[in-house]
Amino acid sequence: MTLVMIGVGLAGKGLFSEGGIPSEEALAQTGRRTTRLGMRPFTIESEADRREWRQMLLALEQRVVLADSHPGMLADDLSDYPFARSTGHIGSLMTLINRGCQRAVRSGTECLTRDLLDRVRNDEASEAARGELETALERRRLTSKPRTARKRAA
Repeated sequence: MTLVMIGVGLAGKGLFSEGGIPSEEALAQTGRRTTRLGMRPFTIESEADRREWRQMLLALEQRVVLADSHPGMLADDLSDYPFARSTGHIGSLMTLINRGCQRAVRSGTECLTRDLLDRVRNDEASEAARGELETALERRRLTSKPRTARKRAA
Protein backbone atom coordinates (compact mmCIF):
# COMPACT_ATOMS: atom_id res chain seq x y z
CA MET A 1 0.00 0.00 0.00
CA THR A 2 1.21 3.50 -0.82
CA LEU A 3 0.21 6.40 1.38
CA VAL A 4 1.02 9.89 0.15
CA MET A 5 0.56 12.77 2.55
CA ILE A 6 1.70 16.27 1.88
CA GLY A 7 1.89 18.89 4.55
CA VAL A 8 3.92 20.92 6.95
CA GLY A 9 4.74 19.65 10.41
CA LEU A 10 3.11 16.25 9.97
CA ALA A 11 5.28 14.67 12.66
CA GLY A 12 4.42 17.44 15.11
CA LYS A 13 0.74 16.91 14.39
CA GLY A 14 1.03 13.29 15.45
CA LEU A 15 0.68 11.64 12.04
CA PHE A 16 3.55 9.21 12.63
CA SER A 17 2.58 8.49 16.22
CA GLU A 18 -1.14 8.37 15.48
CA GLY A 19 -1.67 11.17 17.95
CA GLY A 20 -1.11 8.88 20.92
CA ILE A 21 0.62 9.68 24.12
CA PRO A 22 4.44 9.58 24.08
CA SER A 23 4.63 6.27 25.99
CA GLU A 24 2.62 4.56 23.22
CA GLU A 25 4.61 5.91 20.26
CA ALA A 26 6.57 2.65 20.01
CA LEU A 27 3.29 0.87 19.29
CA ALA A 28 2.19 3.28 16.54
CA GLN A 29 1.73 1.44 13.26
CA THR A 30 1.82 4.41 10.93
CA GLY A 31 5.28 5.46 12.09
CA ARG A 32 6.58 1.92 11.57
CA ARG A 33 5.11 1.52 8.08
CA THR A 34 5.90 4.82 6.46
CA THR A 35 9.00 6.65 5.28
CA ARG A 36 9.01 10.40 5.55
CA LEU A 37 10.61 12.21 2.61
CA GLY A 38 11.28 15.91 2.79
CA MET A 39 11.41 18.30 -0.13
CA ARG A 40 13.34 21.51 0.21
CA PRO A 41 12.76 24.47 -2.09
CA PHE A 42 15.16 25.04 -4.96
CA THR A 43 17.73 27.78 -4.41
CA ILE A 44 20.08 29.66 -6.71
CA GLU A 45 22.80 30.52 -4.21
CA SER A 46 25.54 28.35 -5.70
CA GLU A 47 26.52 27.07 -9.13
CA ALA A 48 25.33 23.59 -8.13
CA ASP A 49 21.95 25.04 -7.06
CA ARG A 50 21.58 26.82 -10.39
CA ARG A 51 22.43 23.63 -12.31
CA GLU A 52 19.82 21.75 -10.27
CA TRP A 53 17.19 24.41 -11.14
CA ARG A 54 18.14 24.20 -14.82
CA GLN A 55 17.79 20.41 -14.79
CA MET A 56 14.30 20.77 -13.31
CA LEU A 57 13.31 23.21 -16.05
CA LEU A 58 14.77 20.98 -18.77
CA ALA A 59 12.80 18.01 -17.39
CA LEU A 60 9.61 20.09 -17.39
CA GLU A 61 10.23 21.23 -20.98
CA GLN A 62 10.26 17.60 -22.10
CA ARG A 63 6.79 17.12 -20.65
CA VAL A 64 5.16 20.29 -21.96
CA VAL A 65 2.95 19.48 -24.94
CA LEU A 66 2.33 22.72 -26.78
CA ALA A 67 2.45 23.12 -30.57
CA ASP A 68 4.98 25.99 -30.45
CA SER A 69 7.12 24.84 -27.52
CA HIS A 70 10.83 24.55 -28.17
CA PRO A 71 13.99 23.33 -26.40
CA GLY A 72 15.15 26.04 -24.02
CA MET A 73 11.69 27.59 -23.69
CA LEU A 74 11.90 27.39 -19.89
CA ALA A 75 15.55 26.69 -19.11
CA ASP A 76 17.05 29.33 -21.41
CA ASP A 77 14.35 31.86 -22.30
CA LEU A 78 12.57 32.10 -18.94
CA SER A 79 14.83 30.63 -16.24
CA ASP A 80 14.74 33.57 -13.81
CA TYR A 81 11.05 34.25 -14.30
CA PRO A 82 9.62 30.91 -13.08
CA PHE A 83 12.07 30.99 -10.18
CA ALA A 84 10.78 34.39 -9.08
CA ARG A 85 7.16 33.32 -9.58
CA SER A 86 7.57 30.07 -7.64
CA THR A 87 10.21 31.25 -5.15
CA GLY A 88 11.85 27.88 -5.78
CA HIS A 89 8.95 25.78 -4.45
CA ILE A 90 8.07 22.79 -6.61
CA GLY A 91 4.32 22.99 -5.94
CA SER A 92 4.23 26.65 -6.94
CA LEU A 93 6.34 25.95 -10.03
CA MET A 94 4.04 23.13 -11.14
CA THR A 95 0.96 25.29 -10.56
CA LEU A 96 2.45 28.09 -12.68
CA ILE A 97 3.45 25.75 -15.52
CA ASN A 98 0.15 23.82 -15.50
CA ARG A 99 -1.95 26.98 -15.49
CA GLY A 100 0.35 28.53 -18.10
CA CYS A 101 -0.09 25.54 -20.42
CA GLN A 102 -3.87 25.71 -20.01
CA ARG A 103 -3.85 29.41 -20.88
CA ALA A 104 -1.49 28.81 -23.83
CA VAL A 105 -3.89 26.24 -25.29
CA ARG A 106 -7.03 28.30 -24.65
CA SER A 107 -5.49 31.46 -26.12
CA GLY A 108 -3.94 29.68 -29.11
CA THR A 109 -0.46 30.90 -28.12
CA GLU A 110 0.79 27.31 -27.75
CA CYS A 111 4.03 28.49 -26.09
CA LEU A 112 5.03 29.62 -22.59
CA THR A 113 6.23 33.21 -22.62
CA ARG A 114 6.63 35.83 -19.95
CA ASP A 115 3.70 37.80 -21.39
CA LEU A 116 1.44 34.76 -21.18
CA LEU A 117 2.63 33.76 -17.69
CA ASP A 118 2.13 37.33 -16.46
CA ARG A 119 -1.59 36.69 -16.93
CA VAL A 120 -1.50 33.51 -14.79
CA ARG A 121 -2.26 33.75 -11.10
CA ASN A 122 -0.14 31.54 -8.88
CA ASP A 123 -0.66 30.44 -5.29
CA GLU A 124 -0.95 33.12 -2.63
CA ALA A 125 2.35 32.36 -0.86
CA SER A 126 4.39 32.69 -4.06
CA GLU A 127 2.60 35.82 -5.19
CA ALA A 128 3.22 37.44 -1.79
CA ALA A 129 6.93 36.53 -1.73
CA ARG A 130 7.93 37.18 -5.33
CA GLY A 131 8.44 40.97 -5.34
CA GLU A 132 11.86 41.27 -3.72
CA LEU A 133 13.19 38.21 -5.54
CA GLU A 134 11.90 39.45 -8.89
CA THR A 135 13.57 42.82 -8.36
CA ALA A 136 16.93 41.20 -7.51
CA LEU A 137 16.74 39.01 -10.62
CA GLU A 138 15.74 41.91 -12.89
CA ARG A 139 18.60 44.06 -11.57
CA ARG A 140 20.96 41.11 -12.10
CA ARG A 141 21.96 40.92 -8.44
CA LEU A 142 20.85 37.28 -8.69
CA THR A 143 20.52 34.80 -11.53
CA SER A 144 19.12 31.32 -11.81
CA LYS A 145 21.28 30.50 -14.83
CA PRO A 146 24.44 28.44 -14.34
CA ARG A 147 27.60 29.92 -15.85
CA THR A 148 27.79 27.24 -18.54
CA ALA A 149 24.23 27.97 -19.67
CA ARG A 150 24.89 31.72 -19.76
CA LYS A 151 27.94 31.20 -21.99
CA ARG A 152 25.95 28.96 -24.34
CA ALA A 153 23.17 31.49 -24.67
CA ALA A 154 25.57 34.36 -25.48
